[in-house]
Amino acid sequence: MKVALIHDWLTGMRGGEKVLETFCELFPQAHLYTLLHHPGTVSSTIEKLPIHTSFIQNIPFSKKGYRRYLPLFPMAIERFDLKGYDLILSCSHCVAKGIIPPPDALHISYLLTPMRYAWDMYGEYFGAKSSKIIFLFTHYLRMWDVTSSQRVDHFLAISKHVQGRITKFYRREAEIIYPPVDIHRFRPGNKKGDFFLIVSSLVPYKAVDLAVEAFNRLGYPLRIIGSGPEERRLRAMARSNVVFLGWQPDEVVAESYSTCRALIFPGEEDFGIVPLEAMASGRPVVAYGRGGALETIIPSDQQGESGGEAPTGLFFYERHADSLIDAVELFIRVEEDFDPLAIRNHVLPWDREIFKEKIKGYILGKLESQC
Repeated sequence: MKVALIHDWLTGMRGGEKVLETFCELFPQAHLYTLLHHPGTVSSTIEKLPIHTSFIQNIPFSKKGYRRYLPLFPMAIERFDLKGYDLILSCSHCVAKGIIPPPDALHISYLLTPMRYAWDMYGEYFGAKSSKIIFLFTHYLRMWDVTSSQRVDHFLAISKHVQGRITKFYRREAEIIYPPVDIHRFRPGNKKGDFFLIVSSLVPYKAVDLAVEAFNRLGYPLRIIGSGPEERRLRAMARSNVVFLGWQPDEVVAESYSTCRALIFPGEEDFGIVPLEAMASGRPVVAYGRGGALETIIPSDQQGESGGEAPTGLFFYERHADSLIDAVELFIRVEEDFDPLAIRNHVLPWDREIFKEKIKGYILGKLESQC
């Protein structure tokens, strides 16, 4: 069986790339197609595969400003020639699911989200001062996004939240297989520090500025691991108790998870792997109470019914600093209620090996039914 893996772009190891990495392990002989690839930014497992890039790779300024070429992405993804492939497996949050498959190939799309650039988070992704040209193309992008969804034989969704969006925008059904977490990379620590932690890209929709404002007022130590276009602005607004560490190697991130008081997760995500990594390290999460976090975090009884399960975090429900401040102060009052071992055990069903078995079983079932 000849397999093609499709991914939007390869510029760093975020949640989508960790999903892609498991696909590469399942299909080590596959060919990988992507809009652009910055060598050295993704894992060796991914880069072992033959990687085919689009014309976006060679456009001026695409290394840092590739998102500005968003209106060209549909054309770029459609130009790939996939004749001869039996299975097309796309991992998509932008245009990868819009690949044009051969008529007799099976196309399964693992959808991280419908294209949020076009639907409901244009401002959050690009900022208020973003290009007017991109804004003018959003209507076209929405039409293309819906039309191209018909090229997919079967959708898999990363969460109930995304499953609902697939139904709403595409009028298609999707099964849910939650993304993987490399559980074995993380362990509860023997000691706990006095700091709170954020691990995030520093882009507008992550709402890190909300957390910086809240901790400016709270005065508690906050460490921020990550980088991005918002970094300069965030550093300018932060007080001395808020420390920016930039991107850190995996072992530093794992140690930070295991020794923080709690992870702060201020943005709305379709799923959110970072909270699961923190919980795999035995640490609770204070998260914005929308999106995928509602499916993975068990709130303290102080915020409602936990169904008898051990709590793994707290929510704040209003997207402003006062709401986060109230949640952090509540966390401090009930901090001793959180059991590191119980928090870690809660995450075990999201283990990478379980994910791979589910994906493999799903694909085999669809191949058999196609025959």
